[in-house]
Amino acid sequence: MNKYAKRLWPLGVLIIMAGLLHWYMSTPPQPSPQEPDSEQRPLEGWRETFSESDLDLLARVVRAEAQGEPYDGQVAVAAVILNRVNHPEFPNTIPGVVYEPLAFSVVANGQVNKPADKSAVQAAHCALNGLDTSGGALYFYNPAKTKSSWIRSRTVIKKIGDHIFAS
Repeated sequence: MNKYAKRLWPLGVLIIMAGLLHWYMSTPPQPSPQEPDSEQRPLEGWRETFSESDLDLLARVVRAEAQGEPYDGQVAVAAVILNRVNHPEFPNTIPGVVYEPLAFSVVANGQVNKPADKSAVQAAHCALNGLDTSGGALYFYNPAKTKSSWIRSRTVIKKIGDHIFAS
């Protein structure tokens, strides 16, 4: 019996290997734990919370407030608005934050009513998808254009282009 086992052993190993190969080839691939599943974090995931009109308003504010600023500064302006939406001291919608009395000079002077450009739309998309280049800021201002001692008293987080981002 021992001599037959020695002769059949390689055949048994081949049968096991063939079975494992068949199982491996028929099992669907699973995402690795290091990489987020694209179904879990869709690029357009913001659409679950915000509408196209929210995107449009956000992009128009970005164009009006940050046209000519570096792209990171444009994303930061959009992020400040979203940070306010998520903060308990501010309205909880984009229109509520934007149209809050005296919040944005571009609302008072009508610049917010002009269409957004491509860069502002892209910056708004990035912010809606979670990018915050402002460092969590709730305020921004251009020190060359404001005389408000209150806004200047806020804690500075960072400067991007001509804007100061603060908390």
